[in-house]
Amino acid sequence: MRRWLLFAGRLAIAVLFLYAGYEKVRQPWIQFAISVDSFKVVPDTWEKPIAEILPWFEICLGLWLLLPSVVSRWATLVATGLLMFFLSIGIRASVLGLNVDCGCFGAGHSGAIDKTWFLEHVAMVVGAVVVTVFEFLPARKPYRPTYSSQAFSSADSAD
Repeated sequence: MRRWLLFAGRLAIAVLFLYAGYEKVRQPWIQFAISVDSFKVVPDTWEKPIAEILPWFEICLGLWLLLPSVVSRWATLVATGLLMFFLSIGIRASVLGLNVDCGCFGAGHSGAIDKTWFLEHVAMVVGAVVVTVFEFLPARKPYRPTYSSQAFSSADSAD
């Protein structure tokens, strides 16, 4: 049961990254670069490489999450870190009062950073953290009591 729940969690995160990457790849990189620029986090010289590489990285991460658990547990860790990074950038933009288009699912499709955006991103981070923690926790072995004949014979001889 646990294995299937973890797979469902990884699948949800994978679909999220695959869709986000796909929507960005479909558009010219310059549109996503404008979204990256609106956050005022990186120098102008980094905008083009980020806009060209990040969507493909998201797609690769989504595919990595679909691999068997032994390999994909590390992908959950990377995905959780990336989601936390995106959330922190959104918090920074909100605190600075920047008017930005998130660009999460392609430029112009994601909307502004508002209360709904924060709720969605916090939910994604929490889900990813839960999946990551349980991916790295060893599965408990089922309890099977063992009875030895010595345990019964020593109890009888004490009477």
